[in-house]
Amino acid sequence: MSKGERISQFVDALDEAPGTISPNDIARNKYYRAYFRCWNAQQYYEAHDVLEHLWLRTDSDDWQFFKGLIQAAGAFVHLQKQFEHPSHPKHGRRLAPAVRLFRLAEKNLEPFAPERHGFDIEKFLELLRRNASAVVDSDYKVNPWSPARAPKL
Repeated sequence: MSKGERISQFVDALDEAPGTISPNDIARNKYYRAYFRCWNAQQYYEAHDVLEHLWLRTDSDDWQFFKGLIQAAGAFVHLQKQFEHPSHPKHGRRLAPAVRLFRLAEKNLEPFAPERHGFDIEKFLELLRRNASAVVDSDYKVNPWSPARAPKL
């Protein structure tokens, strides 16, 4: 089974309203909605994967928007892994890569502010900036993420 088929099965299992949704109606697209469901379940890697699936198959001006959301999820993957394994040789060094992804996500999402496809970009950018600043201000020693403080979208 290919990665695309696995992701499709995963999204279908999450989808609460199966049926045909117009590819032009991004806010109702099951992959777009699955991104937020995964995010809120602290499944950032899966959020990245399901939206990447949509991003790679969308021929529109939304590619940069999707890329920014994917980068944000990637940043939270880094924070989550570092939180879970702070002394691990690889995972313990994930704070700087998280900040880099936060900055890339900001750059890609800013043109779509204040809102895109039913999503409050301004509020999300503030979340990204706040987390990046917390890491930078601590000289890359403090991880602002924890399961109890995980952001919901």
